[in-house]
Amino acid sequence: MNELDHVNFALLVLRLFFGVALAAHGYNKVFGGGGLAGTARWFGSIGMKWPNLQARMAAGTEIGAGLLFAAGLLTPFAAAGVIGLMVVAGWSVHRNNGFFIVKSGWEFTAAFAIVAWAVGAIGAGRFSLDNAFDITFDDWTGALIAALLGVGAGIAQLVVCYRPASVATAPS
Repeated sequence: MNELDHVNFALLVLRLFFGVALAAHGYNKVFGGGGLAGTARWFGSIGMKWPNLQARMAAGTEIGAGLLFAAGLLTPFAAAGVIGLMVVAGWSVHRNNGFFIVKSGWEFTAAFAIVAWAVGAIGAGRFSLDNAFDITFDDWTGALIAALLGVGAGIAQLVVCYRPASVATAPS
């Protein structure tokens, strides 16, 4: 056994919990409650343009990035997907509610994004598909991919697609 197996095991536990939790969240968007149609209605109600497309994109990204993150495959890119999702959710749903999640604040989305960034920066560890396929991201590469691609994608999504009622109905 390697002396760092406890670190690799800890990374595995982090990846599995956060990745599977995110994938389950996406699955719930498709099959839970009101299904994809209900998710689309909710997205429309918070000001997302093209809510049917947004619902599919969010669910697909949550499932895909979540499963990649859990498996430790292309980890910085999976982390970027998680971060992008959390930027959009944090800004569009949680930012006006304060910090604490008990008041639907942005605490949870920030925690998810930071965990994703940290794993993207550290690497998936020995117990991962990245390791099995000898995929490595040296030095700061993983950290930069996760942060820049994730935050950039989230901001781009908001700029192109987010039109809350107060903005959408403002006089020009």
